[in-house]
Amino acid sequence: MWGLALAPALNWNDFSGRAVLVTGGSKGIGLATGIAFGRRGAHVTLTHKWGSVDVEAVRAEFRKAGAPEPDLIEADASQDESIHTALAAIRRRHQALHSFISNVAVAPVVQSFEQYSRRDFARCVDYSLWPLVSHVQAIKKVFGAYPRYVVALSSQGAESYGVNYDVMAATKAALETVCRYMNFRLREFGTRVNVLRTRFSRTDSLRDMFGPEFEAFVDTHSPGLFTEAAEVGEAVVGLCCGLMDAVAGQVVTVDRGAGFCDNLSRLFEERDRLSLRSQKGP
Repeated sequence: MWGLALAPALNWNDFSGRAVLVTGGSKGIGLATGIAFGRRGAHVTLTHKWGSVDVEAVRAEFRKAGAPEPDLIEADASQDESIHTALAAIRRRHQALHSFISNVAVAPVVQSFEQYSRRDFARCVDYSLWPLVSHVQAIKKVFGAYPRYVVALSSQGAESYGVNYDVMAATKAALETVCRYMNFRLREFGTRVNVLRTRFSRTDSLRDMFGPEFEAFVDTHSPGLFTEAAEVGEAVVGLCCGLMDAVAGQVVTVDRGAGFCDNLSRLFEERDRLSLRSQKGP
C-alpha cells in the first residue's frame, strides 16, 4: 500500500509521453506554462488566436529551454468546431490527455459605469469562462475520459479592486465558482480541478488593462510585487505532477505573498523611503 501511494512521487518531474493542452499558450503565462511542462518532457499543444503568434519564435523558446517542440494550433476557444479540431490533432498521437490548462482571457477595459455592457459580459464569459467547461466536455468525447488535471488561470481581481477590470473581475469570480463545482462533479472520475491566481505578472494583458506606465510605478513603490510568468508556470506544473493530488477544488494564489503586504498600512509606514525613491525616479 505504501509503495502504491508513493509511486507518483518517483516520477513527479517527468512528463514524458504525456499530452498537455494549454489554451492561449503563445505568450505570457500560457507560454511560460507550456515551457514548464515541456522542460519535463511533456508533448505540449498550445492554442492561439489567428495572427497572434510568431510560431518560430515560440518554438525557439522551447528549444532554448531544452523542451520538445510544441504543436501550435490556431483555434477560437469559444467555438466548438475549433476545440474539436485541436483535440483531434492531439488524439492522433495520444490515447489520453493528461493535463488541460485553461488560460484564454478577453478583458474589456471599463472606465466608467456607463461603459458596462451586456455584450462585453457575454464575450468575457464566452472566452474567459466557458472554454473551461466546453474543452473538458469535448476532451471526454474525443478521448473517452476526462483529463487527470484541469487548472484554470484567474487573478486577484476576483476579490480585490483592479483598475478598469470590472467585467473581467466578475467573470473570474464566476470562473472560480465553476471550478469548485466542476471538481465536485468530476472527482469520481479521478479528475482534479483547481484555480491558480496571481496578483500582477508582466504580461501584455496587464499593460492593456492598466496602461504602459503601471509597471514602472509598481517597481518604484512596491518593488518585488510582480510574479514572473515562469513562476506561475512552475506552480501549474506542481498542481499537475501528482505530489499535490490532495489539492482539489481550490483557489491557489501565487504572488510571493504580495497580497498580504501590498496595502495602505505598509505604504504609510514606508512613506519616507518611497518619497525619496520617487524623487530619484525608477
